[in-house]
Amino acid sequence: MSLSKDTIREEFSLLKKHPTLHYLDSAATSLKPQCVIDAMNEYYAEYSSNVHRGLYDLSERATTAYEEARKTVAKFINAKSEREIIFTSGTTHSINLVALGWARHVLKQGDEIIIPLLEHHSNMVPWQMLAKEIGAKIVYWEPRKDGTLDPTDINKYLSRSTKLLAITHISNVLGTLTPLKQIIQKAFSCGVKVLVDAAQSVSRIPIDVQLLDCDFLAFSGHKAYGPTGIGVLYVKEKHYDNMKPVFGGGGMIREVTTAHTTFNDTPHKFEAGTPPIAEAIGLARALQFIKKLGLSAIHSHEKALTNLCLKELNIIEGIKIIGPAKENLHESIISFTINGVHAHDIATLLNEKNIAVRAGHHCCMPLMKWLGVAATTRASFGIYNTEDDVYALADGIKNVRKTFKL
Repeated sequence: MSLSKDTIREEFSLLKKHPTLHYLDSAATSLKPQCVIDAMNEYYAEYSSNVHRGLYDLSERATTAYEEARKTVAKFINAKSEREIIFTSGTTHSINLVALGWARHVLKQGDEIIIPLLEHHSNMVPWQMLAKEIGAKIVYWEPRKDGTLDPTDINKYLSRSTKLLAITHISNVLGTLTPLKQIIQKAFSCGVKVLVDAAQSVSRIPIDVQLLDCDFLAFSGHKAYGPTGIGVLYVKEKHYDNMKPVFGGGGMIREVTTAHTTFNDTPHKFEAGTPPIAEAIGLARALQFIKKLGLSAIHSHEKALTNLCLKELNIIEGIKIIGPAKENLHESIISFTINGVHAHDIATLLNEKNIAVRAGHHCCMPLMKWLGVAATTRASFGIYNTEDDVYALADGIKNVRKTFKL
């Protein structure tokens, strides 16, 4: 499948319905190709039934599709086994599951958790809540002035009390790529476990959890051309020994009596209740779609658009790029401000030109405070974007400056 303008946009029915839309908000949620919608509709129309224990054809077909989806995810991130894949409702659910199901039982009073200031609230708030509960300490890692992380800087924050590093792969505000491999190696040399938030990276750069050697990795389906309501938590299998279920109910049990409960095998004991069946099927189809296009081609396409956008924005007077101003240091996400104009006003005026961007603190309020800004406007790219979208954004920003007589 080609990433050319004439072919890729044809895969997205929303863009066919709105041909003049310049959708530049993929970091918030990506659009869904028709094959994902069709896969989910097929489940609902042809074999909609619950999974596991249904001794009839429709249920067996649904169970097979659901468990095949788990295998597809495992293969996509190169997990050793599908047993290391837990389906959740999204990245936030996945991180909370690690906090409450693993860290709550492993960490103790006085232990330290390192969190870069780049983190999304979903990789910060759960750790704050847990630290308050058990008496642990959060240690915040400040990035360099341009918003990047120097892997050698972690030495300033590591101590004998450090037990966990919770870190993003790509910043959802700055688009900066974290040098994970080097950082993880340094953390491991001190016996520190690592959780990776891969929400912004899984759909655009290859992820090999065995090569990274991270302990946990989380991502959401809806940012990877899949449906909402589905996420993934990768757990290195050895950690299951110290991980306990957070939710109880059907599906996660082997036997229940009035006296006790025996839990199901992993990963099922962490998936209480009816799982997101259609969503898992849709996610699997989305990952297959990404694989068919090729992550290398996707990355090159988005990188070219990002560099072009930086070039176009940098020549507009009054714009400030938040994070690195140089090309090649952003991964499909660019945040910016315009002197004298609030981010919400920028986004509103761009919307009048049919340009969809995100404005606000992007669930990164501590980072915004560190940057010294209240809010930014963020443009983010996906596989369906073209140079036309970049030029439309640049023209839209010039119109904003004209409207405000800047």
